[in-house]
Amino acid sequence: MLHAADASGDLRQRARSRRFSRAAESRGYIVQLIGGELSLEEYTRYLAQFGWVYEALEERGSREGDPAVFDPELARSAAIEADLAALGAADWRTAHPPLPATAEYAAHLRTISGDDVRYLAHHYTRYRGDLSGGQAIARLVARHYGATPEQLGFYRFEIADDGVVRYKRGYREAMNDLALSPERSTC
Repeated sequence: MLHAADASGDLRQRARSRRFSRAAESRGYIVQLIGGELSLEEYTRYLAQFGWVYEALEERGSREGDPAVFDPELARSAAIEADLAALGAADWRTAHPPLPATAEYAAHLRTISGDDVRYLAHHYTRYRGDLSGGQAIARLVARHYGATPEQLGFYRFEIADDGVVRYKRGYREAMNDLALSPERSTC
């Protein structure tokens, strides 16, 4: 058995995820979203696509013995459902079916759910992003589009504001401590 990452692997993992985050932040749609160039309806469609992604990501559930990584507080599906209902899109499954890229990604998540290394790479990327950049996105969506707290639960975690950094560090350390099988795959 191997650990998810040794010290040098942990640094590489953080550098790679930082690079992907910066690339995502500079893409057209997200720049328009955080710049206030869209509408609340367009944000609703965006969030509905996340509904499909998180549903697939969270189908796997927790593994026994990994509670620090699979903390139920990280689960976002229920918050997305509540936000969409508050945004007037309780019927999001029919009103906002998955786009082809969303459907492909959700299918990919289901396909790799049994491969710890590949699955956890996506788990790490999604939830760490929600804990980090997602907080800024929530503030900007509220400011630019008038979204209410009831419409932004996706970005709210029951973690004390001063504990988010500590929580993210603990999450990363728990991920590093996981004993994973030696096979390596691409995500």
